Amino acid sequence: MSETACTLSASLAFARRIDRLNAAIGRAAAWACLFVVAVQFAVVVLRYVFGHGSIWLSESIIYAHAAMFMLAAAWTLAVGGHVRVDVFYADASPRTRALVDLCGSVLLLLPFMAVLAWFAWPYVARSWAIFERSRETSGIPAVFLLKTLIPAFALLMALQGVSQAIKAAHVLRGQGEP
Repeated sequence: MSETACTLSASLAFARRIDRLNAAIGRAAAWACLFVVAVQFAVVVLRYVFGHGSIWLSESIIYAHAAMFMLAAAWTLAVGGHVRVDVFYADASPRTRALVDLCGSVLLLLPFMAVLAWFAWPYVARSWAIFERSRETSGIPAVFLLKTLIPAFALLMALQGVSQAIKAAHVLRGQGEP
């Protein structure tokens, strides 16, 4: 096997590991959907049947909802679940789609995720420094964990962008669909 083919094979294996990581995290985060539905139902029953409200339960819905979307977004990108605005993409050849994916990853996704991580870092660090709590007395005392989802989202999306770029480069080199 030539050095180029070996490097290409190793990079494709790296892309597949990223895909598996994001799939595992995404599948785990998808369970938050069931949690959100069950807890929201419980909150409604508690409030309107028993006349009892719970700030902690209401905030847990927000936490689970944020975790579900921010941790599963990269997996959704990997399986092509995000809405595409490009009407020509679906009918394009695999080579054209690979070019769009490569340019989109390198020129749009990766820089945006870098900027997001850059600006989120001080925000999250301040929250961790004071172990930020809910503003509500009986709320969840872990706002710092909720805010940590922002750089986690940026990292997972950036990794998926790298995977997407590697697979697109593989197609553009004439190696076929990965």
